[in-house]
Amino acid sequence: MSADEFKAAAQNSCSVIKELGPQIQWLESFVTDNKVFCVFIAPNEEMIRKHAEKGSIPLNSVRQIKRTIDPSTAE
Repeated sequence: MSADEFKAAAQNSCSVIKELGPQIQWLESFVTDNKVFCVFIAPNEEMIRKHAEKGSIPLNSVRQIKRTIDPSTAE
């Protein structure tokens, strides 16, 4: 995708989130060669799926993050 296409996709996502309300928040996305991994705060999987459906965003799976770790975890 080009920079303009990523911008349009982000605008689309933000528009859908605004429509869905404050229960869902998009934190960030990670782009690889063949996939995009998005991190959201949402009350449930259904809200994530609703976001994808309303935004015509492809969605393969939803995973709940149980814990985060970073370098400070080693201290």
